[in-house]
Amino acid sequence: MTVTAHPPAHSPPDKQGKRRFNEYTLTAILFLLPTVLVLLIFVIWPIFDSLRLSLYKWNGVDPTPTFIGGENWAQLARDPRMWGAIKNNFLIVLASIAIQLPVGLGLAILLDRGGRKMRIFKVAYFLPLLMSTVAIGILFKYIYDPYFGILNAFLQAIGWDSMAKAWLSDPRYALWSVILVICWQYIPFYMILFLAALTGIPSELREAGYIDGATERVYYARIALPLLRSTLVTGMTLSLIGSLKYFDLIWVMTEGGPSGATELMATYMYKKAFNSFEMGYGAAVASALFIIVSVIVLLVYFPLQNREEDLA
Repeated sequence: MTVTAHPPAHSPPDKQGKRRFNEYTLTAILFLLPTVLVLLIFVIWPIFDSLRLSLYKWNGVDPTPTFIGGENWAQLARDPRMWGAIKNNFLIVLASIAIQLPVGLGLAILLDRGGRKMRIFKVAYFLPLLMSTVAIGILFKYIYDPYFGILNAFLQAIGWDSMAKAWLSDPRYALWSVILVICWQYIPFYMILFLAALTGIPSELREAGYIDGATERVYYARIALPLLRSTLVTGMTLSLIGSLKYFDLIWVMTEGGPSGATELMATYMYKKAFNSFEMGYGAAVASALFIIVSVIVLLVYFPLQNREEDLA
């Protein structure tokens, strides 16, 4: 007797699983929709509207702007004040990366080595980041005051009268005076960033290193720092982007002066758009700033991030 094998019948689709998947999808969409709408209204649309407005001449009052094509962009390319602002922005970028990241990393290592004994210092070192930027700007304006400021008074008290300067009024010192304040404010951020990364390193690695005869110096140099590569890349990117967009502290302390010595792209955009009522030209400056930041992120952050993933 021959038995003929028949293929198994196809089971009906799991309607309950499909319905559950649709419910999860709908729930995810409903939760994401408010965030997407906020991004579209307050981030995406203003970017494209600024690009559109950069093609017009408009004082912000007339009901109809005048279309002028690429004249604002052509003027921007020939504007020495804009090129000076770009140079100042990149000086702040280089100084921020060269000062904030190493000092923040050094403080993080110090706090990580100290353990609970350094808890009070964690709070003390973090205080500058908790202060309002406007308050910091006003505070340091008084500190840098050439006649009544505490800095010049201290220098004169220890006999260094020749070192007393008009820190914010002299173009030679104004930008670097502001850079030091920026670094003082944001070093705590990178300190916390690196401290969190150091705390996340498994304790077994530290113990294994000590068993093999490694000192604390060798542990941080040969074990901890290589494991912080991705955090260093993230910190460098945040410092770079933040320095390019910096505005509030500069505006409070110098408003871009003296003679454009501390002018940044953001302060120049504000002056053109809201002081000179050249909305189209201000939009061109803002769009140029967005393009510069985007290009730098594409050229710097993503290649470094991909390299870190390849090394991992």
